[in-house]
Amino acid sequence: MARRRLPVALLSIEGTNCDEELRVALEHLGAAAEVVHLKQFEGREVEPAERRQLSDYAALFVPGGFSAGDYVRAGAIFAARIRAAIGPDLETFVRDGHLVGGICNGFQVLTELGLLPGAPGGRLRPPEAVLMTNDSGRFECRPTYVAWDGGRFPPLRGLPRGTRFLFPSAHGEGKFVLGGDAPARLRALSEAGQILFRWVAPDGGPATYPWNPNGSAGDVAGVTNPEGNVFGLMPHPERAFFRAQSVDWSRGDGAEGAGDGATFLKAVLDRAAERA
Repeated sequence: MARRRLPVALLSIEGTNCDEELRVALEHLGAAAEVVHLKQFEGREVEPAERRQLSDYAALFVPGGFSAGDYVRAGAIFAARIRAAIGPDLETFVRDGHLVGGICNGFQVLTELGLLPGAPGGRLRPPEAVLMTNDSGRFECRPTYVAWDGGRFPPLRGLPRGTRFLFPSAHGEGKFVLGGDAPARLRALSEAGQILFRWVAPDGGPATYPWNPNGSAGDVAGVTNPEGNVFGLMPHPERAFFRAQSVDWSRGDGAEGAGDGATFLKAVLDRAAERA
């Protein structure tokens, strides 16, 4: 299937607030992106015409925001509702190789579902990692840089390892922490190619605060599942989609054209189209 009019679902509940930004970006790339409330997949409290089936979509995104007010901990309530409403459907969707992406709060949700960093087979599991409160103890909102770690994520395999992207960050709970023997598990994830992005300084060097805005060990900014079709990242590519959104839009080529977010999201859609 061509990328043009590729059906993509953007899953939302109360508190999701980055869905429209992401929809505009994906529509600009030609996808038929639709914001779908979880109740529409459940078929609960909606008209028959508003009901949706996950199997009708080629890819699924969980956008950023503050789902359910981030009560309990970020993403936990949204994840619990997904388990109850569409857990088996989501497992089938992942097992069939469809791309599932989480951005910021969406990354938190997929981690709470146990899909990230996950295990082979795409099963929903108890969480084995968490996105904790930033080391600074406050909400961090600023431009940040991430570097592609050259791992198992198929959409970016054509890019050289270390390719940098400028994506804004906006989160209060973004410190990626693994349970158990965290250093050993982080090494294992890296060796398995499950590190998607690492925070870097503007020159590509090691990230210290504020370039690592949350204190994640190993500067982890995003991870994938073992198969590479489920991914999550803390910064927001949809907020760097147009060149005019860049902090340095007034320099160089000015405000015209695409930003780094367009490069990333186009690669994701192209891969989703291959699998459709």
